[in-house]
Amino acid sequence: MREHGCPEEDLFSFLSSKRREDLGYHKILSSMCTPPHPIAARAHALFLETNLGDPGLFPGTVALEELLVERLGTLMHHPEAGGYATSGGTESNIQALRIAKKLKPVSSPNIVVPASGHFSFQKACDILGLEMRVAPLDANFRVDAEAAGDLVDKNTVALVGIVGTTEYGMIDPIAALSDIALDRDVFLHIDAAFGGLVVPFLDHPVPFDFELPGVASISVDPHKMGMGTIPAGCLLVRDPSCFASLNVETPYLTVKRECTLTGTRPGASVAAAVAVLEYLGMDGMRAVVAGCMENTRRLIEGMETIGCQRAVSPDVNVATFSCDRAPPGWRVSRTRAGHMRIVCMPHVTRDVIEAFLKEMGEIYA
Repeated sequence: MREHGCPEEDLFSFLSSKRREDLGYHKILSSMCTPPHPIAARAHALFLETNLGDPGLFPGTVALEELLVERLGTLMHHPEAGGYATSGGTESNIQALRIAKKLKPVSSPNIVVPASGHFSFQKACDILGLEMRVAPLDANFRVDAEAAGDLVDKNTVALVGIVGTTEYGMIDPIAALSDIALDRDVFLHIDAAFGGLVVPFLDHPVPFDFELPGVASISVDPHKMGMGTIPAGCLLVRDPSCFASLNVETPYLTVKRECTLTGTRPGASVAAAVAVLEYLGMDGMRAVVAGCMENTRRLIEGMETIGCQRAVSPDVNVATFSCDRAPPGWRVSRTRAGHMRIVCMPHVTRDVIEAFLKEMGEIYA
């Protein structure tokens, strides 16, 4: 640390130089995040100093967190869902599995996770001492529900389904997993960190949420397709009382018990998430999702014209291709199977798609 402070002008010159080293989103095609909506940025700035970890000091911000849970719970067909704002899907997944383990104390607990599951489940199992049983995928990169059911036994504390898989943008057969969960009396967690704010706004959404009786919890991230500021996730549960199993004593705060994983929690990103949902409404979100899905279709059409075949027809706005090269300067990613992966987020506009396809065409001409 400096002995004497740095002049403000010099400091911000330095900070600006570091910011210029970051990549601009205009050629980032691999991220499930996107620049925040201007409404989100404005709301975030109003709540910079708020801390949901000491809620009695910030009752207005707490009310916004409750509103976020109510809005997302209603979207997931359960207005009375319990929940709280997390830092994102990783925290939500860890907390859901903590609940599942608490509700079913067994000596050798395991969970059943699709092979497409996010790497956060590996972290969760390491932290919580869970055996992770990996269920295989079918030819369309969705979990094989029958195979997943075969992995469930008396020590299984949770079964997991994915809505909008990170690599291929697929929706697992959640209705079939719900039936298994009910039949085997096992906690079913749905990781909808990405798809939770896509699928409800599709023309013909498949059931994946609390509408299915076997679903016990859902993770959804407003900082992804919700265009909020980072970090903003949310964990929803069917039975709000199950959070009591996670409570720890917090004697010196304005509440005496807390169930959250982190202590200090930003209120700014919660305000930003609420602001976007309230500003856009259902019709605005439908328009955003429709645009992203249309751009995904155009990308697939253009790539196949070039000769890069799709790996699968995605359920949400993630496209994958059998393609070994990308134009310089464009940031794409690769799946574990080696397919080129592109996420058509709101910043990936039609103009961006056409520019990418033009350069791809030049490579493959």
